[in-house]
Amino acid sequence: MSGKERYSILVVDDEKSMRDFLELMLLKEGYTVNLASDGQEALKFIDKEDFDLVITDIRMRNINGIDVLKRTKERNPNTPVIMISAYATAETAVEAMKEGAYDYIPKPFKIGEFKRIIKDALKTKKEAVSEKKDRQDIHIHFGCLIGESPKMKKVYDLIERSAPTKTNILISGESGTGKELVARAIHQQSPRRDKPFVVINCAGIPESLIESELFGYKKGAFTGASSDRVGLFDVADGGTVFFDEVGELPPTIQVKLLRVIQERTFKAVGSTEEKSVDVRFISATNKDLEREVINGRFREDLYFRLNVIHIPLPPLREREGDLNLLVKYFIDKYSKELNKDVKKISAYAMDILEGYSFPGNVRELENIIERSVALESSNIILPESLTLSNFKKQIQKTPPVKVELTNEGIELDKLMAEIERAYILKALELSNNSKQKASELLRISLRSLRYRMEKLGIVSNE
Repeated sequence: MSGKERYSILVVDDEKSMRDFLELMLLKEGYTVNLASDGQEALKFIDKEDFDLVITDIRMRNINGIDVLKRTKERNPNTPVIMISAYATAETAVEAMKEGAYDYIPKPFKIGEFKRIIKDALKTKKEAVSEKKDRQDIHIHFGCLIGESPKMKKVYDLIERSAPTKTNILISGESGTGKELVARAIHQQSPRRDKPFVVINCAGIPESLIESELFGYKKGAFTGASSDRVGLFDVADGGTVFFDEVGELPPTIQVKLLRVIQERTFKAVGSTEEKSVDVRFISATNKDLEREVINGRFREDLYFRLNVIHIPLPPLREREGDLNLLVKYFIDKYSKELNKDVKKISAYAMDILEGYSFPGNVRELENIIERSVALESSNIILPESLTLSNFKKQIQKTPPVKVELTNEGIELDKLMAEIERAYILKALELSNNSKQKASELLRISLRSLRYRMEKLGIVSNE
């Protein structure tokens, strides 16, 4: 506790309840706290004292949070400023970040997450290496797999238990979930780690060539075979063969592969000589192979030979808590590769990612972060740098609002509250009073929905 007392924080908010809440929270954490009830008072504080951190609301009368941010940066460019707002928009977030804000957080916020952001901001002020902390938070398993969710821990357990054996393994999962990474992890943990790991893309080799690619061929076996050629099984001898998208294998090759698995021997195309081979088979598929067997598109006996141990990989949307770790890892990775100074992602941008379904899973997330880092001109990823196809399409499909305004005028705040109430009630109705589902329908975070419901006096029976 004593280590935190040296940090002085200025809190700027025109809502007394929010000032009191933040003061109580920060004092419990051991910080020194000064309070300003508006932007004018905040500027007086800033002109008199250097703070380690400024936390300011954006929407205030006369002098707003952006003005407080600018004055803070004029006085001391190294002082981090965290912007908070109950009316978060992409435009204000972008403006705040371009003016040098450390982060932009919509109200209401998760207390634990807010405390973490404050700690990170203070470390930045004291020139601590926040990137190092991010990396320490990321546990990389087997040198390539990232995640601490319960479902991924089950995957790690299966890898550790199956790797030392010779047993064939089937890895299933949607495209982009990291099936090849799991296969490589198994190989690296196995006694075959010093032998070849050969990847065979079953969907990428034409049917007319796949037999000669797998088994090799003898000179003169067919037109163009001007010399002997070894196959991929020869190359993999002693190691591991990884069949990627094994469900795409044509029936004729399925028969021959079954014989290799059973007999551990094969013949090169055009040869009568049997060759022995010592390989372990790991297969991956994004199809339901059981259904493929039922429909007659995949051999049942081959399926059971390949599927001795089954490792199902969860899609990213089911990996609770892993999204944040993966985002940190990819930001660090591509900042180095692209020679950029991007250190983190804004809270508002992270909210958008958390509401996205990631049909392309981890591979799609990696592409999104790589593009964002490449295009970002500041040191933090903003919402405008994200390329989420579904998110942007949904925005584009929003119909234009019909505006009715007479010379008599309207009470805009009252009208907006009525509209907001109507949409929230409708979302709760459609989701059977599930706040989580309602927030997804409204494209807002769960904490934002809870704040709006409390503000409007809406009670849910959830």
